[in-house]
This record gives sequence, C-alpha cells and structure tokens, in this order.
Amino acid sequence: MTDRGSIFARRYLGSALWVWLCIFSHPIAGQRVNPATGRHIPQVMGMGGADWLDREERVKEEQPEKALAALDLHPGMTVGDVGAGTGFYSIRLAKRIAPDGVVYANDIQPGMLSRLQANASDAGVRNIQTILGTEQDARLPAGKLDLIVLVDVYHEFSHPRKMLDSMRTALKPGGRLVLLEYRKEDPNVPILPEHKMSVAEVKREITPAGFRFVKVVDTLPLQHIIFFEKPIGLPASPLPPMQLRR
Repeated sequence: MTDRGSIFARRYLGSALWVWLCIFSHPIAGQRVNPATGRHIPQVMGMGGADWLDREERVKEEQPEKALAALDLHPGMTVGDVGAGTGFYSIRLAKRIAPDGVVYANDIQPGMLSRLQANASDAGVRNIQTILGTEQDARLPAGKLDLIVLVDVYHEFSHPRKMLDSMRTALKPGGRLVLLEYRKEDPNVPILPEHKMSVAEVKREITPAGFRFVKVVDTLPLQHIIFFEKPIGLPASPLPPMQLRR
C-alpha cells in the first residue's frame, strides 16, 4: 500500500472502529450466523451513525456516481433502496429516474427515514416514498420493482432468507437485485472483516433464494457491485430454506 493509501486506511479504519464501538447498536433479534455460509452476522447501525452516513468525504471515498452508472438507470423506473439509511443513495437514484420514476426507500428505523425525508427535501427531491420495514419483510409493493439496491446492508440482515424472499416477491420478472459490499478479498479495504463480503459468499447466500447471478462490476475503490436477477417464470411460492453449509 502507498503512503497515501496507508494514511487513508488508518483514517478510514479509525472511523469504522469508532462507528462499531459507538454506533452499531440498534438491537435486532434474529440469526447471528448465516445458514448458507456460516458467516457471522453483525449488528445493524443505529441512529448514532446518521452523521457518519452523511459525512462529506463519503463521495470521494466511495465514488457513488460510478455505482450509479453501472446500474443502467433511466427515467420512469421503479427502484427499491433497502436499508436506505439517511438517503445517500436514495436521493441520487431518485434524481436519475425522475420525473416519473419512484424510489421506495426502506429502513427498519423511523429515525433514519425521518432524516432521509429531511435530506430529500433539502435536495428538492420529491419522488421518494419511504417504507418502514421489519427485520423479516422489506414491505415493498409486490411485483412492481425493476431494481432493488442494497448498499453495504445485506451482510447485516438478521433474517437473510426471509428478506430475500420479500425482495424477490417485490421484483418484476427479470428485475434486478444489486448488492454493494466491501471487498473481503482485499485486505487493503479498511473496514472491519465482519462488514465485508467476498463474491463467493454473496453468490452462495443469494442464489439459493431464487436469484440468478449475472455479473460483478469492480469499478469502485472499496466495494464490489454484484448483480442478480429474478428469473422469468420463477414460482411465486417460497423456495426451500437454505441449509447450513458444512
């Protein structure tokens, strides 16, 4: 790693450690191990992390415009942002699919959604509908969405299979599910290991829930962009549950 990269890593990791110690405290009851991979599931970020989500340097660190470009967005789309937090991505998505497109911004914490609504108002964005979900159900409208985006959130799902079933139900046939996750394969990505995922882990956990793997895009400095789709003709009934990988 270069000296510049080392400085960035120390600063970023220090920020992440502070977040873990002081912020990741929203109480969630559920699985603490993913049954498909044996991966430990960390706690969900609490409201104390809202300022960290809105930090000024996040745009430079994560380069969200590159992620948005990879999503092939166009006006009129219906998009879900699950685990939307304060709306860092929801607002950017909404601008790209305006004027007729809609973003359904989901979170399980009312405080996050209140902050998201304030941020959207400040940005002059009016095509976001907030949805208070649960740990087991995103509560998105069934069969309506072209795309669901999960930004650094899937790895925190305490009921991953139920959430995946919920999101699959919300997608149109052929609709896309896209995950952004910090790259576990890269030791230089300065995030705590339990908040990273490898492509292999993501594929093992997502595909058994009825999604087809499409591709990985690695244009971002820290995160994978991993694409799946809901196959056309997939049965509406729930698929068999995932079994613990041994």
